[in-house]
Amino acid sequence: MISRRDLLAQMGMAAAAARFLPAELLAQTQTAAQRFGKEKLIIRSMRPPDFETPVALLDSFITPNDLFYVRSHMPVPQVDASTWALKIGGEVNSPISLTLDEIKKLPAVTITTTLECAGNGRSFFEPALAGIQWEKGAVGTARFTGARMSEVLKKAGVKRTGLNVEMHAADRPPGTMPAFVRQVPMAKAMHPDTIVAWDMNGQPIPLPHGMPLRAIIPGWEGAYSVKWLNALNVLAKDSDSFWVATGYRYPNKRVAPGAAVDAKDMEPLKGLAVKSLITTPANGASLPAGKIAVAGFAWAGELDITRVD
Repeated sequence: MISRRDLLAQMGMAAAAARFLPAELLAQTQTAAQRFGKEKLIIRSMRPPDFETPVALLDSFITPNDLFYVRSHMPVPQVDASTWALKIGGEVNSPISLTLDEIKKLPAVTITTTLECAGNGRSFFEPALAGIQWEKGAVGTARFTGARMSEVLKKAGVKRTGLNVEMHAADRPPGTMPAFVRQVPMAKAMHPDTIVAWDMNGQPIPLPHGMPLRAIIPGWEGAYSVKWLNALNVLAKDSDSFWVATGYRYPNKRVAPGAAVDAKDMEPLKGLAVKSLITTPANGASLPAGKIAVAGFAWAGELDITRVD
């Protein structure tokens, strides 16, 4: 028997859900979307909140905050920006804790980047794969403003033994689920485009997008851009977190769909693949004969799009 949550995750907008769900559950779905200002998005999950942008709304270079997709692994945490602190520890000379105001005193930079969930398009996989059944709208482009992660790390003095930076989030896992942790190599952490952001499209980062601090790791799949960032831990080795050692990895050679793969033959997913998306006309649209306008966008992670045919 399918659970109510699973049923909701497989459905479209709340309006479509009205045909199937009891009034009480429908009200809950609408409240979930309204709470985060995501009424126009497709509800893929209520708890935790996962909202997908309808393709037709991805019609501008910069995706407005209210139309930007949401991917959450765990419930959204309670946040008090006035008491927020970012801890920097591990392989550093002086472990420190920085308040939001202290971070904002560092030189500010603005980075325009495309974020995409690694599972975007999962609903089209054959054979079917477990997980949020994203179609094509778990992607968006925004301007993020913050301090370079390199400047934050320099405050603590990174030792030469530091190879990776482990990023921790404030959201707390239910039950025995492991806490959400991601890792970037030191070179990526120190890249001038890698930032600790407090602003999204000219506004304080909204709560579902990581308020008050979010890591922005341009060009890499969206889970690296950790939301509700509250700790940077410099490591002399690879993180042993589930989300690093096991999650977000792929086979380094071709295998049969569904085949078991040895851990030594898996590599971490990093840069986004080249993709493109037609936003107009809508899929399945019926149009009169003659010239039509075709619109969309393309992205390529750390690479540049040089031409669209």
